[in-house]
Amino acid sequence: MRHRQDLRDTKMSSDDNVKNDYDYSRDTLYELIEKGKDALENMVEVARESEHPRAYEVLSGLIKNVSDTNDKLMDLNKKQKQMNETEKPAQVENQQNNYYLGSTADLQKLLREDDVIENDPERIVSRES
Repeated sequence: MRHRQDLRDTKMSSDDNVKNDYDYSRDTLYELIEKGKDALENMVEVARESEHPRAYEVLSGLIKNVSDTNDKLMDLNKKQKQMNETEKPAQVENQQNNYYLGSTADLQKLLREDDVIENDPERIVSRES
């Protein structure tokens, strides 16, 4: 029985590792985005003052890098959501199955009877066995 407990502990620590890795990656991406935004502000100022084409080229690259980092953050969240969804078992809504436990001959007799009245709850349907 000890072996099963070890497997549960490993599974639990694996889940903790995934959560820790997700949190760490998310924090890192946030930091990169914030630093990139600060660098963007500074680079805009440098490009304005210098009016040098290379400064605008660097600014363009920096904008693309910050945008890509934002996309990575969204992808990380999407992957985390997918992992959480696969771990949850699918929930089945109430399902009602109706079974007829008679013979084919009994069913044919019921279908041939003339006194069956559909959609009239006031009338009682009489059936002979």
